[in-house]
Amino acid sequence: MRPKKVILCVDDNEQELSVLKFMLQTNGYKVLAATNGQEAVAVFVSTPQVDLVLADGQMPQMSGSQLLERLKRIAGHVPMILLGEVPAGSAEIHSADPLTVRKNCSVQDLLERIKQMSARKRGPRKGAQRISAAEAELARAS
Repeated sequence: MRPKKVILCVDDNEQELSVLKFMLQTNGYKVLAATNGQEAVAVFVSTPQVDLVLADGQMPQMSGSQLLERLKRIAGHVPMILLGEVPAGSAEIHSADPLTVRKNCSVQDLLERIKQMSARKRGPRKGAQRISAAEAELARAS
């Protein structure tokens, strides 16, 4: 039996987070949940087997794109999906692989994107390394 893919879900809305978690678990994924960016960074650093990150774009303190940018610095080979909309005319460039607009995205479409993205994880790219816990702490402080 193949091991389950591990997905880190991050959303400040606990109701939406529980719906995402339920949907993914019923489709065979192992789900780690975080309700803010700082918690997500801590979970990501302490769990090296994360296969994909799914983050809400609109969160207080640290936006989804800021979170994904930070996580990409820790492990750039892990695929990441940003849920939500980037405001029109925004100069903010996010580190997510695809951008999924929640309003227009069906459950089947989201599951298909997750399946495609999690299949892309093949391990660290040549020259890419996971940073240590101490380096992660420094990255959080910046």
